[in-house]
Amino acid sequence: MELLNNQALMQHAWATVPYDQWTSDLQSICGNFNPKAMESGKAVTGAARRIDVCGMEFAHVSNDLDRVHRDWDDIRRDANEHLFLIMQLEGSCGLEHVGLQAVLDVGDCILVDSTRPTTFHFGGQFSNHLSLHLPRQIMYAESPIDFDIARKLEAFDPMAMMLRALVAKIMSNSASDAASANLRHLMFNATRQAFVSNGEAMSALNDSASRRLEMVDILIDRHLTESDLSAKWLATRIGVSIRTLQQDFQGIGMTCTTVIRDKRLRLVREKIAQIKDQRSPRTIAEVAYSAGFNDISYFNRSFKDLFDCAPTDLLRPVTSTAQ
Repeated sequence: MELLNNQALMQHAWATVPYDQWTSDLQSICGNFNPKAMESGKAVTGAARRIDVCGMEFAHVSNDLDRVHRDWDDIRRDANEHLFLIMQLEGSCGLEHVGLQAVLDVGDCILVDSTRPTTFHFGGQFSNHLSLHLPRQIMYAESPIDFDIARKLEAFDPMAMMLRALVAKIMSNSASDAASANLRHLMFNATRQAFVSNGEAMSALNDSASRRLEMVDILIDRHLTESDLSAKWLATRIGVSIRTLQQDFQGIGMTCTTVIRDKRLRLVREKIAQIKDQRSPRTIAEVAYSAGFNDISYFNRSFKDLFDCAPTDLLRPVTSTAQ
């Protein structure tokens, strides 16, 4: 089963859509991205559409734009955090991410972090790719495996072939299939293994607040559910004083404690969705404890403040409005 043979993802003749419509469609699926056409006001050949299958969200994105960019301001406006597993289906595109550059050709795969600036370069040439939206907190918190962002897997790499085959399998399943939950877990684990780190340690530059915060962000995600996680623990790990780390966070208008709390809340929200999908006997309190919360009253208040709903609201069945 090969994803590149999926005719539903490729068309012989792509329609053109107004630039504003294409931009709105992309942002509704992927968050705040800023497209730039080769010529102002020019219609876009292609489409941006969402595909939901097996409890997983895909973005199917095709275009002939000049580029699509996402900067720090865009990131701050987005409430959700994902890792985007991108698979190139047609054409090619350039990618700048976390200080690295790559060119994606047909069949290539790469992992992109939604919490880091990104630029896709198309140069007016048609490109078609599929992006699987993986929950960032679950990807980091549920596995001790270190994996790399922005490292390209070439089309004929066995790991790239495995990922494409697994996505093709997922897309052929119905949402009600009993194997959906197992396929999701398999997809998470397969992605981690495909991009497993080569073991080279990342180092923070002590004279750069932005670099320290990048390192801290990764450490928080990798140790999110551990009881020892704190500003003091993080400062020790990167070799700076706790005061220096607190000043770094003040520079972006946040505190270390708030960042840890909000990431844990996003992890809980993802786990609650799994409880609902799998009809798991686990309670919300058990999930909250497993994510690092010790006070359920504090957890409930914080969850409502961040998401404007109670945790139990997410377990209620969705009711359709009669027409």
